[in-house]
Amino acid sequence: MSTGRALWRRLPSWAFDTVLVVLAALDAWISLVGEGTPLMWACAAVGSAGLFLRRRLPLAVFLLTLPMTLFMDVAVAPIAALYTLAASTRNRPLLAGCALLNAAAATLVWPLSDSFADGRTWTLVQFVYTLATATAPVLFGQLVQARHDVARQLVEVEEAREHERALHAQTVLARERAQLAREMHDVVSHQVSLIAVQAGALQVAAKDPDARDAARTIRTLSANTLDELRHMVTLLRASAGKETELAPQPTLADLQQLIANSGIETTLTGELPPGISTTAQRTVYRTIQEALTNVRKHAPGAHAAVHLWHDAHHFGVTVTNTAPTRPTVPLPSARHGLIGLKERAELLHGTLTAQPTPRGGYKVELQAPAHPD
Repeated sequence: MSTGRALWRRLPSWAFDTVLVVLAALDAWISLVGEGTPLMWACAAVGSAGLFLRRRLPLAVFLLTLPMTLFMDVAVAPIAALYTLAASTRNRPLLAGCALLNAAAATLVWPLSDSFADGRTWTLVQFVYTLATATAPVLFGQLVQARHDVARQLVEVEEAREHERALHAQTVLARERAQLAREMHDVVSHQVSLIAVQAGALQVAAKDPDARDAARTIRTLSANTLDELRHMVTLLRASAGKETELAPQPTLADLQQLIANSGIETTLTGELPPGISTTAQRTVYRTIQEALTNVRKHAPGAHAAVHLWHDAHHFGVTVTNTAPTRPTVPLPSARHGLIGLKERAELLHGTLTAQPTPRGGYKVELQAPAHPD
């Protein structure tokens, strides 16, 4: 069974559609042979050939099958059109209306005066039966659509878990580096400082030239060691938890690369005032980074807009995104990212606001004074 399914999936779509069109035309020919009028044959040809466009124009193709359903007793074309429409749209009222139209067209006969020749009761029974038949491809199409949604959501959940695991690993690494930095500063640096002080005192008190030279060497080496320790402590505390992030922290020059690597369709507009501090640049960068990360996690398929701005008294950045275009997956979140951004904003004497937009999107805005007191 798995081999047959694999072969079926490898079949080109155009080949499958060709087989479907041939079956629809054969179904119509069986119904029309010997009694079809030119109008009926034209409707059958249009409805059958229209199945070639069912993937691009599902609603239009379904409407093209209604005349042939009215004129003849066919099943392949309308069922295929209904299934394709149900698999491509989430508008359930539209699907219900299309099923009713198909049932009505299949129940009525041409001319319309002959539709009730056998009695209204039998016509009603035939309508209910035809409606049930039309409901089957609609339900199957919705089922296939739901299966695709679940598969996509599983992929997104797995990606979110991988991202959370990476963040957890970075957090643990950052915590260990911070602890190491404290130990180096509080213990090692203190002891090296004492060695430097004692060596300085020995250098002053020693009367032997060799002893003074040795004390001077010890003091010089201790001072150099203290400089190296301070540099290492600075690097450890500046690290954000990535093993490779011992380089300088990101600035506005890295924004284009951040947006390019975000995987989100994002527009960047505006600019910040020249000469803002490195801390302010880093805060703006981290705000955009966290906002785009939240868009990727909580608004799949959304578009984002990053706007840098400034006036006489303030500067900042506004990141907005549209509503998600694909089903979202509820993910656990402690909102630590936004809390960290608010703390960064407070260091600049600024504010950070995060709130939904009226159209179903989300907006994150950082505002800071251009000349803090």
